[in-house]
Amino acid sequence: MNNFIPVNEPLLDGNEKKYLLECIDSGWISSEGPFVNVFEDRFSKLVERQFGIAVSNGSGALDIAVTALKLGVGDEVIVPAFTIISCVNAIVRAGATPVLVDTDPFTWNMNVSQVADRISARTKAIMVVHIYGFPVDMDPIMELARKHDLKVIEDAAEMHGQTYKQRPCGSFGDISTFSFYPNKHVTTGEGGMLVCNDPELAERCKGLRNLCFQPARRFVHEEMGWNYRMTNLQAALGVAQLERLPEFVARKRAMGKKYTELFAMVDGLELMPTKTTYAENIYWVYGIILKDNVPFDAKEAIRRLGEKGIGTRPFFWPMHEQPVFQRMGLFAGEKYPVSERFARRGFYLPSGLAITEEQISTVAEEMQNVLGGER
Repeated sequence: MNNFIPVNEPLLDGNEKKYLLECIDSGWISSEGPFVNVFEDRFSKLVERQFGIAVSNGSGALDIAVTALKLGVGDEVIVPAFTIISCVNAIVRAGATPVLVDTDPFTWNMNVSQVADRISARTKAIMVVHIYGFPVDMDPIMELARKHDLKVIEDAAEMHGQTYKQRPCGSFGDISTFSFYPNKHVTTGEGGMLVCNDPELAERCKGLRNLCFQPARRFVHEEMGWNYRMTNLQAALGVAQLERLPEFVARKRAMGKKYTELFAMVDGLELMPTKTTYAENIYWVYGIILKDNVPFDAKEAIRRLGEKGIGTRPFFWPMHEQPVFQRMGLFAGEKYPVSERFARRGFYLPSGLAITEEQISTVAEEMQNVLGGER
């Protein structure tokens, strides 16, 4: 389909090719190459952290974060019901128990007002996940963590360049994680990062990403880790992308503003707000929710848009409705109505960094046609 508008297309027209050629010409293409340290240093400084540990993907970063904090059997970790499965995977694989909270219908993030009631004697951590455009309201979370002596894992995978009360996302809690998948503001193709301020925790993370090799006896292992190393090639992409992050954030916000203007008078859509008291929407993606009076769900809207050459993605499916967790006996009988509604009536439109104003106008027009019943 020649005129197909993809849901995401990254911008790779800066120094990406130059830095990749440096890797190839030097022969440094593995995780031993110099771009890895440069990327770690620059990214950790960006989010005001002392240490950065680059890894092969954001899911791996979560695995390492949970294990590095020594969360395991008998421990409970509070996590949003409406998130990507990687978050709960990391908790379950560590032997800990995920405890869910529902979604805030205004910010689309975890409902922080529900967290206190989910804390028990077994709670050891809160996993915060910033999604789609806004950060979680962090002040109440950090206050609860201090009060109950809980660890905080901050998943900031979608929040490159975003702030909470002028503080960078990724600068909160005991450890924070990022993803550099192609739909992120900074991409390395695949890739992730852990950031923290504790030198011992940073060293533990470095060991866990590298099979827990020991400096003195490399092939004698006291603990199991992963091969979650980032390559020099990936890091070279990341360095080039990071050079343009302010520009990318501005492009994302301009995209969000354009879509919002075009949808302002369209009946049947719930849009994300442009700002809260603590942050301006960064529009990682441009999400929409079909109002209840629309006689079809997100799945049908996605199908209709696909027929018109418009790429889309559904929203996350709630954790308590995931078949894999239901078979494990997790979340039996639990209901999270906001998360359930968002999953069934929400999806996001083409919103990559390379999208043009003309494409945005086309998408908005076709979306209105779908709502108007045109096929």
